Amino acid sequence: MYRKFIGKRSQKVKNVVERGLVKRFAESIGDPHPVYTDEEFGKQSRYGRYIAPPTYPRVLDYGVVEGLILPKKGLIHGEQIYHYERPLFVGEELFCYTEVVDYYEKTGRNGLMGFLAVKKFGEDLQGKVIFTEESKTIITESVRKAMKI
Repeated sequence: MYRKFIGKRSQKVKNVVERGLVKRFAESIGDPHPVYTDEEFGKQSRYGRYIAPPTYPRVLDYGVVEGLILPKKGLIHGEQIYHYERPLFVGEELFCYTEVVDYYEKTGRNGLMGFLAVKKFGEDLQGKVIFTEESKTIITESVRKAMKI
């Protein structure tokens, strides 16, 4: 179903870690720690400035892998892992992109399920990786039938 996309990448997209969005994101996840919301507290922290919460990359733009179309509903979030080389600093610019790393299928109780593994990258302006996000999306038999695949 999606095997032909393995190894394909999106174009890099420039993003900014915006102060207001970081604050709203921290509030929305229920983590109002001042290292995410207070510039002065951030300056006194071990990072020397304030940072974004670890799951903040969910709101960044990673571009589109050409031709890869997923249904808008009915998917199952299977797994998500972040790896950081350093925190994301509020106000910094970075480039983000997506790569399809694997697709496989398994038969379960509810029929054939597809597992789409994607890796997302965030790099500084010099091309050094700041973080990666690995995720798996499960495509159930009912979603596959609705897609007529």
